[in-house]
Amino acid sequence: MTRSLVPGVEARAGKFPGPSLIPALNAIQARLGWLPREELEELARESRRPRYEIEGLISFYPHFRTTPPAPVALHVCHDLPCALRDGGERLAELRERYGADADVELVEVSCLGRCDSAPAVAVNERPAPVAEADALVATARAAVAAGNSSGPNGGLALSERETRAVGTGDSRAGVWPNDPYPAGSGVAERYATLRALLAGELDADALVDVLKDSGLRGMGGAGFPTGQKWGLVRKAEDPVKYAICNADESEPGTFKDRQILADQPHLVLEGLLLGMAVVGAEQGWVFIRHEYGPEEHVLRAEIDALRAAGVIGADACGSGRRLELDVFVSPGGYILGEETALLECMEGHRGEPRNKPPFPGNYGLHGRPTLINSVETFADVPVIVQRGATWWRDQGLGNSVGWKFFAVSGHVERPGVYCVPMGTAVGALIEQAGGVSGGRAVGAVQPGGASSNFIGPDQLDLALDFGTAAEAGTMLGSGALVVLAEGTDLLAAATNVLRFFRNESCGKCVPCRVGSTKAYTLLEGRSSLDDAERARIVELEEAMRKTSICGLGQVALGPVVSVLGLRKGGAAARPQPRPDGAEQPDR
Repeated sequence: MTRSLVPGVEARAGKFPGPSLIPALNAIQARLGWLPREELEELARESRRPRYEIEGLISFYPHFRTTPPAPVALHVCHDLPCALRDGGERLAELRERYGADADVELVEVSCLGRCDSAPAVAVNERPAPVAEADALVATARAAVAAGNSSGPNGGLALSERETRAVGTGDSRAGVWPNDPYPAGSGVAERYATLRALLAGELDADALVDVLKDSGLRGMGGAGFPTGQKWGLVRKAEDPVKYAICNADESEPGTFKDRQILADQPHLVLEGLLLGMAVVGAEQGWVFIRHEYGPEEHVLRAEIDALRAAGVIGADACGSGRRLELDVFVSPGGYILGEETALLECMEGHRGEPRNKPPFPGNYGLHGRPTLINSVETFADVPVIVQRGATWWRDQGLGNSVGWKFFAVSGHVERPGVYCVPMGTAVGALIEQAGGVSGGRAVGAVQPGGASSNFIGPDQLDLALDFGTAAEAGTMLGSGALVVLAEGTDLLAAATNVLRFFRNESCGKCVPCRVGSTKAYTLLEGRSSLDDAERARIVELEEAMRKTSICGLGQVALGPVVSVLGLRKGGAAARPQPRPDGAEQPDR
């Protein structure tokens, strides 16, 4: 290990020593809208870091830009949930309207995490449905003309709902069924489990046992047993440990963590703080995607309230223990949802996944044992500890346990986030979302987000749970149900998903980088394949699944192969195995 410029923080041997430069680069771009050469030279001098290291970071992360932006940045999502709701037509209309406008920079982008309002856009980083694009462009023009374009969202005000969320941390009239705290309660009433743990009224080992008994598994995709993970990090012999909440959901169709952050920041942060206290970490972070600006505001407001109330700080809850929280804003890239790529980013490197083992629980941030869980996983912990493992198990249907948040999008009447018992059938969840739009029949479903294999309309009774989904040749994944109506071109839909994975590959390993490109070149614009082409796709899928370093390459072609299977009337696809302890790319 080599010492960094930050006391108490170490940098891995062979990497540049020093604190991560990504927050500094984020700050420059937030202030100026881009990264001028003069600013980069000054950063290099102040941090005593070579320019080529800084340029290496900038060239990897898509959020960074080295040219001045147009006064109005109009980003339009082109991924599957938006495409299913006439996103292509709306994109063409916007191109016709603004394509020759020198003041507007129109860019096709990947998922903005707003699939419930698809097709989605962002104007100067202010997210909105496409129907609001013209009004926001006009407002942004006026803000620029008046010199008021600096600050969050390029001078665009938050919506009424987002303002409520920022002010109260609760944008719903009531509470979700998994929340043990009354609606409208504040910091003084919440965080009861954390206070009990820090006061010695609750034993840390007993808390871990409750999580193990509850059957709670990681809700970000991998499904690793939460209690087991916490126990492993707790036992790691190292005086310095860290904890991270992975809030970088970036997969098309996945937006349930965004809703949890807006409505239940108290549960997310209490779960994170409980994890810190249990494993012996003094510093924790929420790693959040930069497109979640309104949710970042919610988190920072909650953290400020915790600090003011003495819940966190040098003497957390009067316990004499130090617990500190911060927010780390991602500079972009779906691959950062993979836990080791996330760690590389936080250390200030290019976000390329590490080979595993070792796993983060033993060798994580700066080489220290690090607890990493998703937003939903951390939010589940306080209610399980308060109400007990038996209560949590009883909430599920059949052999399933607990509550589960699902993001439902695509061809449904009411896209949105639904909190239902684990084990709810696919068809029942579609009905909760109002059924298929226009009264059409179901054509296919991705039950676990873009990386999950498609299932057919004959599988609507499939229970949404880790085991049953895997047995059916798909996976629960990121908790995102994407519904396609009968008559949808399924191969085109799967190719849209493949384009996302191809674009988001970090490029570190050849199977993922080359295989996804070859497959997309073969599939682009096609509605059918001959036998030789089908065999070629199956061959590429097998090579990528077996040899790619991380989950992105391992699943990238699974949806395509599953569609080919559905067209032949066979099984959706082969199972999608994951290495023990690994997180799906999205979480």
